[in-house]
Amino acid sequence: MANAWKRERSPNLLSLNTLLLLLCLFFLILILFFFSSHPTNLTTSPSIKSSYTSPIAHKFTYKIPPFDCYKSPQSHPIIANTVEGVKFPFLYSLADLGNLPEKPHKNIQRILKNKPFKRPDISVTVQDVLGKFQSEGRNGVFVDVGANVGMASFAAAVMGFHVLAFEPVFENLQRICDGIHFNRVGDFVTVFEAAASDHFGSITIHKVVGRLDNSAVSATGAKLAFKSNEEIAVEVKTIPLDEIIPESEPVLLLKIDVQGWEYHVLKGAKNLLSRKGVEAPYLIYEEDERLLQASNTTAKEIRDFLQSVGYDNCTKHGTDAHCTKK
Repeated sequence: MANAWKRERSPNLLSLNTLLLLLCLFFLILILFFFSSHPTNLTTSPSIKSSYTSPIAHKFTYKIPPFDCYKSPQSHPIIANTVEGVKFPFLYSLADLGNLPEKPHKNIQRILKNKPFKRPDISVTVQDVLGKFQSEGRNGVFVDVGANVGMASFAAAVMGFHVLAFEPVFENLQRICDGIHFNRVGDFVTVFEAAASDHFGSITIHKVVGRLDNSAVSATGAKLAFKSNEEIAVEVKTIPLDEIIPESEPVLLLKIDVQGWEYHVLKGAKNLLSRKGVEAPYLIYEEDERLLQASNTTAKEIRDFLQSVGYDNCTKHGTDAHCTKK
């Protein structure tokens, strides 16, 4: 009788289980339908929402393709951190770690002490200059020549300014790509794997092992402050800024730090620098006489050239010159 009871009851139990399963599937489908028709926008989450908005649209087609971070081999190891004491915070990634453990990079020592990276002076300067334009309601582009690992580029990008960054050293380009991801500024930074100059072509630059920020066209200039470091010569592309930046693109600030090659960069940007009045960019360039002489130019030669295109107001700030048109 017991077995008979089980045989009689099993169809009803099976029907009940099937009904419960169907109900669960129905509710699951209902839930999926609800979320698919009401997508969650993660970018509006208070914890990660970006406060940056692009002031102008940038859909220009450039004469050379920008550097593609997604096709570049990933840099490693990645050592990145936020920087101290800037109005608009950002992160950047180191390009050279020094000789561990004998002489680690100073910023690695800061990480071990739970401190942010040391504030780059150029980052503060860029945010100060662009901040004034922002308060005046002026929109435009920041051109960063000799971008290194992006310390100036990201300072501008996190303020909402579009950046054209020029950097020929591959290891630095990888770190710029890291920073683009870390700072969520992929829509703000366009990177070119090239050395800005006064002609299209190629040139040999000299990388200083242990100090990639000192890479220079002149071997003498590259090792001027690091005579004991190994130097490696590599060939890179050269492009004039005038061939990249459209005449219709407003440029607020042009920063050049190329270890003595500044004069050639400026000559390749003659059209840009010849813009009238406030349409001409605020100019910051490194004016180190020793580095300039190593590249067979002088500070006077640069000042004379700038005077010829209308920059009649230049002041020295440490090793940098700031130039504007009255």
